[in-house]
Formats: sequence, C-alpha cells, structure tokens
Amino acid sequence: MWVQAMKEEMKAIEKNQTWTLKTLPQGKTIVRCIRVFTFKHNNVDRSIERYEARLITKGYTQMYEKEILSVKMVSQHQSKDSGSKKNEGKELGMVAPQDKSSKKMKSSKKMKFASSSTETEPTSQTTISDDSKTGRGMSTMPRVVKRKLQKLRPIVEYNKRGKGIGQAHSEMQSYIGVLARSKVPLVDKKWSQIPKYIKEQIWEAVDMAFVVGQGGKNSVLSSAAKKWKDFKSTLTRHYILPYTNDKEKLSQPPQTYKFIEKEQWDAFVASRLSKDFESVHSQHAQIREKLEYNHRLSRKGYAGLEDQLEETMPGVEIDRSTLWKRARQDKHGNIPDPKVAKKAKLIDELQKQVSEGKVSVYGSNDVLTMALGPEHPSRVRAVGSGISPREYFNLPKPQRVSFDDRLKDSLRVLLQEETKKMEAKAREEALRMEDRTKQLVEVEREPFLSQFSQLIPNFDPSMLKPRISQSPKNPMSDKASCSGGR
Repeated sequence: MWVQAMKEEMKAIEKNQTWTLKTLPQGKTIVRCIRVFTFKHNNVDRSIERYEARLITKGYTQMYEKEILSVKMVSQHQSKDSGSKKNEGKELGMVAPQDKSSKKMKSSKKMKFASSSTETEPTSQTTISDDSKTGRGMSTMPRVVKRKLQKLRPIVEYNKRGKGIGQAHSEMQSYIGVLARSKVPLVDKKWSQIPKYIKEQIWEAVDMAFVVGQGGKNSVLSSAAKKWKDFKSTLTRHYILPYTNDKEKLSQPPQTYKFIEKEQWDAFVASRLSKDFESVHSQHAQIREKLEYNHRLSRKGYAGLEDQLEETMPGVEIDRSTLWKRARQDKHGNIPDPKVAKKAKLIDELQKQVSEGKVSVYGSNDVLTMALGPEHPSRVRAVGSGISPREYFNLPKPQRVSFDDRLKDSLRVLLQEETKKMEAKAREEALRMEDRTKQLVEVEREPFLSQFSQLIPNFDPSMLKPRISQSPKNPMSDKASCSGGR
C-alpha cells in the first residue's frame, strides 16, 4: 500500500512539473526532503479511504539570506485534479524587507518576540508570492507561517482583567480562525463531539506560533470553537439559505473555501435545509430580534477598544459607560440607532452630574447601570465575556458551605416551621375546647338553677357566682417585717 502511494505521489509531481533540475549554485546547500505518511479517512465512519505518501521539503533548515529555495508551488486541488493548471508557476523564494506583507501596524505598540530582546519585527522575512486579488478573499495568515519557520513567537499581551490585547493577540485570533476552518471537518455536530486529536493539533499549531501566556490552552480552544461555529453560520447565511431554490449553486463548495471537500459540503447543505434546522434557525432569529443596543465592534472587542482609547486619550479614566458608547459609534463618531443614541445622551447627562458631584456612584451602581438598569447576574456589560460581576466590581466572594452544613440548616429550618405549626394548632385546639366547655356548663347550669329556685324562695342566682377571696395574711411575714425593723 505505502509503495503504491509513493509511486502515485511521484507520478503526480512529475506530471505537474513541480520542480526543475538545476545546477546547485556555489556556496549554497541543498534543502532536503522528507516523506510524510498518512491516511485519508472517511468523514462518516473514520475508515481508511486511501494511503498518502507526501514528499515535503524541510524548509525550516534554510539559513535566510544565505540560502535560496525556488520551487513551483502546486495547490492541493491541482495535485488531485491533473487537468487544473491553477497556481502554476508560483515560486517560494527570498524577498526584500519592503515586501507588502510587512505592513505597518495600526497600533503604535510593537510586537514583542520570545526569541529577540528587541520589540521590533525581524528585518529578514520570507514571503509566498500570490496573484493579485480583486477582493479580500479568505485569510491564510502567511506571515504567521513565515515566523514559525524563523522560530519567532510573538508574545501575546493581556490587560489587567486577563483579556488579550495588541497586535499579537489579533494575529493569533486570525490564525485560530484559519485553523478552525481548515482542520475541523465541516459537520453538523457540536464542538464537544469533535475528535480530541483535532483540538490537540490546533493547540500545538498555535503554541508553536505564539507565546500564548496566561490564556493557555483552554482560551485557544474556546476561541477555535466559537470561530468554527461562526464559520458554519457564515456558510449558512451567505452560501446556502439565499440559494435554497437554486440547487446548481449548492452543488459545489464556495470558490472562496475550496478546501471544503465535496462530500462534506453536500452533507452540510442537507443538514442546513432540513426541517429540524429550519425550526432552530427561526427560534434563534426570534431571539436576535429581541436584542437591543447592538455594538459595532470588530474582533478586537471591548479589551482592544479600551487599549486603543488609553493610547488616544492618555490620562482620562475609561469607564464602562464610555466603552459602551464608543462601541456603538460608526467610524465617523455617529450613532445610527435612535434607541442607542437616546441612551448615549442619558449617559452623557449622568456623567456630567457625577463630575459635578450631584450623583454618586459606588460598586455596581455606576453610570451604565443607572442608564440601562441592573446587571445580569452572570455577566457585565461593556466589558466582554468571561468576567463575572464579582470579579469586575470586587464584590465579596460567597462563602462555600458543605453539603452536611446545608442539610443541617435545611432540617433546622424545617423543624422550626413544623414546631410553629404544631404550637398554633395546639392553641387553636385549646381555645376550641375552652369554648366547648363553657357551652356545656351553661347548658347544665340552667336546669340546675331552676330546680334550686323552686326549693328556696327568693333565691338569687348571683349568689352562686364564684367570689374572689383574699388569702389570709401570713403572721410570720409580719413578724419578719417587725424583726427587720428592729
């Protein structure tokens, strides 16, 4: 099997004219190749479809600006389809530092690298030439791959709340998106059902390209899960639902995402056109309609916006209300949504009153809470996900109580309630018995008095009423008082 796979690989390389034989220049060394043996699995039952034996150059052994490598790049699609001549003639080689990939960063901060003591990007770079594009197209993050070959790992920075900021964090998030789209199969499953080895591949690739820091593996995989979900949502909204009546356009994956296999695409389209998904989609649409005050942030999020405002507004305290307003402004500083504009005006008035001392803020009762109402118990507005109200507002941590203590407290409360019920019932029973006794006495007393009045003339019934007699005084008490007087 493996020998046949090697023969097929060599035939494909020769047929596509992947390389040309040339004389080795003086002073240059050969970049050698390695064989990578792998399997092509079926996406449904994970059975082996075919054996693959890739011939790959060991590009990481290059000494930049000392060696040169020039090979024709052949896309994976072309190696499968010998009739396609796309990407023929592309070359991988050395370029000057003025290449278009080394654009100036928008932020004044420069990325820090783990392998360099300076804070500037390395001056020597490699690039993969590409055809000019009329549109944005799909991001592949070639500069991250180049830095991996150079063994340079940008250090991801975090703010005081542990949220990623800066250019390195933005590039890492983009790279995670590339990995989530290309490595995770396009299946109608939850992230928890994705095989563990795929998640490990994503984490290892990110860890090789960046110094992740305090975010760690969990944050990387959480971001990959969200980006994979967003990718499926993008495909559904832009490439499937608009063409439900045009089966021809749904027969092939989008041109932008050519890496999607035909079998996966057909299964994904079928799942998105099913009745079950239609029901779920309508429910989510109803939920989205109820959302108010939608922000206009990009992937930088509130953490990136706060970092940007701290640079452009030095010395000014950036609170939640300011972030909330700026996150809903367009690039011209206007707020298109009338509801949001009304709340922004109220925030401005409250901020003015706070600065004048007319209104005091404390804890979670700040300007944004006054304008929008109480916070949700598990999240904080204008801060970002992953931060609880207790962490942001420094609220006291609730004391943990063991199960035995909770059980004892519950039994104690239950016993007290039952005791109160029994006491109330006993009092009611005593009062009822007392009333019953009085009624019986009255019933028996009337015939007795009538008989007694017949026997004794001029009988007064009041004579039988009980008299309160005073108990006689104890003579010893007088003696005691007399002896005390002596």
